[in-house]
Amino acid sequence: QGLGNVGYHAAKYFQQAGAKIIALAEYEGAIWSDAGLDVDAVFEHRKTSGSILNFTGAQNFAKNLDALEYDCDILIPAALENVINGDNAPRIKAKIIGEGANGPLTPEADEIFVQKGTLVVPDMYLNAGGVTVSYFEWLKNLSHVRYGRMEKRFTENMNTHILGQIEELTNKQVSTRERQFILHGPEEVDLVHSGLEETMVTATREIMEEWKRNPQIPDMRTAAYVVAINKVGTSYAELGIFP
Repeated sequence: QGLGNVGYHAAKYFQQAGAKIIALAEYEGAIWSDAGLDVDAVFEHRKTSGSILNFTGAQNFAKNLDALEYDCDILIPAALENVINGDNAPRIKAKIIGEGANGPLTPEADEIFVQKGTLVVPDMYLNAGGVTVSYFEWLKNLSHVRYGRMEKRFTENMNTHILGQIEELTNKQVSTRERQFILHGPEEVDLVHSGLEETMVTATREIMEEWKRNPQIPDMRTAAYVVAINKVGTSYAELGIFP
């Protein structure tokens, strides 16, 4: 739900990873196709026509909120707050819900999904990518040096030397495409993506381990809160602020 920055890119990256996008929703309506929707094509259709409705090869939902209840594996509400509530949550068929928007689920919906065994990936974690990269930008501004400037050439020279040694020892040459990939030193965007991935993977591990460790934690949202509060408490204690 939603074709803004969050919804569009989420759908696009899922599609690039091999997922089939079977429904898309916006404020003017929603469409579906079990054969799959081309996200970029729908996006362009909306730019030219002003609506995602009547997209070639797709069917229109009677109401845009009907898309939330369509049978799918992963549902990403990335537009409105409180759009999934105690009324429609029992009809949601998705096995995983990723909160792309801020607060798209009400507490009543949370309780229903816990009972149903539906995995809800909370907004406080799933939305952390933007804040994380903003933090990287802040660090860059403090140093006045772009990421990659200090290590790019060193990495390329080292990789060139290592690859040369391997080719000499094996008496085999790698393809031009593979050579370019291996010798490529990291650009700023490569390091930002790498840092973001490391941050999110680490956070996922911490949240899931806390959830698994404590049987009193009912869902991933609560586990994320516990991890976050523990980190704040530890920081306060180490700084001598508390107790």
